[in-house]
Amino acid sequence: MPANPTSCTSPRELSTVLLAGAIILLVVHGLGRFIFTPLLPYLVQDGQFDAQQGAAVATWNYLGYLMGALLAIRWHRIEHIRRLLPLSLAVHVITLLLLTQLNDLTAIDTLRWLNGVANGVVFVQAPALILEWLVSRNRSASSGLVYIGVGVGLLVSSGLVSGTATWLAGADRWWPAAVLSIPLGWWGVARLLRLQIPARVAADGSQQADHGPLFDRASIPLFLSYAGAGLGYILPMTFLPLLARLELPARHWLQDGTWLIVALATIPAPWIWNRLGAKIGDLPALKLNFVIQLAGVLAAVLWPGPVGLILCAALVGGTFLGTVLLTQRIGRALHPHQGPRLSAATVALYGFTQMVGPWLTKQWLGAGGTLATAFGIGVAALAFGLLFVFFVPKPCSR
Repeated sequence: MPANPTSCTSPRELSTVLLAGAIILLVVHGLGRFIFTPLLPYLVQDGQFDAQQGAAVATWNYLGYLMGALLAIRWHRIEHIRRLLPLSLAVHVITLLLLTQLNDLTAIDTLRWLNGVANGVVFVQAPALILEWLVSRNRSASSGLVYIGVGVGLLVSSGLVSGTATWLAGADRWWPAAVLSIPLGWWGVARLLRLQIPARVAADGSQQADHGPLFDRASIPLFLSYAGAGLGYILPMTFLPLLARLELPARHWLQDGTWLIVALATIPAPWIWNRLGAKIGDLPALKLNFVIQLAGVLAAVLWPGPVGLILCAALVGGTFLGTVLLTQRIGRALHPHQGPRLSAATVALYGFTQMVGPWLTKQWLGAGGTLATAFGIGVAALAFGLLFVFFVPKPCSR
């Protein structure tokens, strides 16, 4: 039985905890990771690097994200999270501050890799910590709301980049994200470190184990579907503004507008998929999620230009966080005593496929392919992921 009944958690306390988690995800994902997407066309324009080198910079960041998630698998206990979470936020801030001072491509690669490590750790540990706290209070259905921070972060990143585009250039374009990260990150992590989470106790009075096999006949299809999702969504989330710049005439509103559409679609997405999962079940909701996301990436391939770009931005932006929160909840239901560890494992797999996406794009461009046709890789990956969702059993059947 949970150590604390639902009645012990006030609406104000619940809202504050979810807000703290959302702000932390806004910082590391919106201001750390995905701000690179709207920045990429400007940094290419400023001569810091070309499109292929930009893809390599993105790959280094995703490699760091993968390594951060792997670290979170190794150090997954609550006491580990309390140490690694503030350290990772500090690394995030320091790397952004250093990016404002450097133009050397090797240094940029290194800093983006370190920022990815910090991002991977935080993206696993902050939601996992909150989910364990919510489970102990019978409030796990609210867990998906923490991902609203990612959507707001995309909107903030879009505003920071487009709003300072005319008076910042080169490395200076990183300053807004670095400055805003400091107060937001400090408040969010300070609030989460105060959470009281009781240890799980088995029927015999011993502490329940949080280790064991993560990969079995129930979870392997879920991991495979999540791998497809990671590779499928990362191409538009990395290259959509650059694709808009290549396909549209100069000063077309969609050159910056695609990322704004993604951000606006992302903000309500966690609430929508959180509610839909509660209403029809997380597994049916995940199948629907894959279908819509697949249609979004396919639109960019079939209809080059404004129509395809708008559909891709809206449909991918409105679904990718739903994939994350639904998969995390299904996975925890399949392995209920390994929450943080399972979250880290799924994010690590997601991180690996996200790292592969920009690398494949770089190879495709180097071989003479176009960025628009490279989105076909995402279509194939999402079709692969959708297929394996149908092999995931209902958690209650285990």
